[in-house]
Amino acid sequence: MLELAVVSGKGGTGKTTFTASLAALVKNKVLVDADVDAPDLHILLKATKEQEVPFYGMKKARIVQEKCISCGICKQVCRFSAIDVIDGRYVVDQVACEGCKLCFRKCPRKAIVMEDSLSGHWYVSNTPYGKMAHGILEVGEENSGKLVTIIRKQGMFLAQKEKADYVIIDGPPGIGCPVNSTITGLKYAIVITEPTQSGLSDLERLLDLMEHFNVLPFVVINKYDLSPSKSEEIKEYASKRGAKVKGLIPFDETVVKALSEGRPVVQYAPNSQVSLKIKEIWASIEAEISPS
Repeated sequence: MLELAVVSGKGGTGKTTFTASLAALVKNKVLVDADVDAPDLHILLKATKEQEVPFYGMKKARIVQEKCISCGICKQVCRFSAIDVIDGRYVVDQVACEGCKLCFRKCPRKAIVMEDSLSGHWYVSNTPYGKMAHGILEVGEENSGKLVTIIRKQGMFLAQKEKADYVIIDGPPGIGCPVNSTITGLKYAIVITEPTQSGLSDLERLLDLMEHFNVLPFVVINKYDLSPSKSEEIKEYASKRGAKVKGLIPFDETVVKALSEGRPVVQYAPNSQVSLKIKEIWASIEAEISPS
């Protein structure tokens, strides 16, 4: 089977909309939403949860009040201002705690313990287009890369179980930790960009990242006709970097109507200009890659 991620330099470029169309077009696949900070593919694909599993990202400190002598050392050494005094008792703010263990090590009475902290959940869901693995972090929680890794492994497990040819991953935006966890070990990725200066800058950073991880990028310029000159500049830059531009998608209000109906645009309006272009792009990419 082959894992294929769809990524972008920032949110709002059309990455999830494009992935949803792939969900409708690609045969024999499993879906993964690796954007655990702000997932939305499950909304667009009308996913129904089949399995829910808690995710414990890291251990956080808790003060055992029976042992605490209120010496204040823990509060003094905490770099994250995560320890407060409430009603004369020292307590740990679980949102602010970074789990560094310094208070745990410095406490003279061993009154601080490190406990697993619920950081989020991951799910296996059914969609009209196949099985899907996805997850979400709780507000203010970190370790998104760790959760992405778990979700990707679950996606591969589902693909093996379903005998799928592809795992299609809706990646998170940017170039941070969750994106690193999304593209590590991949052969190919689809980069969605847009014809703006920030789109070009974001593309540059993403191509640097993919070069580092030895991932072959396929570039797609969304809403290219809003600035044809900038689209040409992006095409030229991608060519210089050895990245293949697989297609230019026009601006089309049909996409907005499809989203409002909660349907992939290739299904909502299969003969629209944008749908025909997305189908053409996928046909071109599919002809170049093959699951192994």
